[in-house]
Amino acid sequence: MMLMRTDPFRELDRLTQQLVGTGARPAAMPMDAFRQGDTFVVELDLPGVDPESIDLDVERNVLTVRAERRSRAGQDAEVLIAERPTGSFSRQMFLGETLDTERIDASYDAGVLRLTIPVAEQAKPRKISISGGSGPKEING
Repeated sequence: MMLMRTDPFRELDRLTQQLVGTGARPAAMPMDAFRQGDTFVVELDLPGVDPESIDLDVERNVLTVRAERRSRAGQDAEVLIAERPTGSFSRQMFLGETLDTERIDASYDAGVLRLTIPVAEQAKPRKISISGGSGPKEING
């Protein structure tokens, strides 16, 4: 498996919402992940986040994304509704051994952080030539 998602607090959040009866959820990063050819792509929704506040860290195949969203209301503003979560939040993903974590590329556009992670060369399928018998043959390995 290329990616394993960990969110140990998701179930706790759901139970808390049921008990308290609120639909509000702590700051989160909804995510899509898919493979496109020899590239693994992860897209995270981070609307209203300053790209300078986004921090990416990979350690022992664990990718951590941290971001901060600040309120745009000034100190003298009278806030009438505040539904958009603010503050610092993070998300971790375990990346499989088949991904080349040394070559992760990140871009941020229209509130979406897009990470592209190439499949490691040693994990790609390769053809192996076999000699002997009636001549060389190729098999997928």
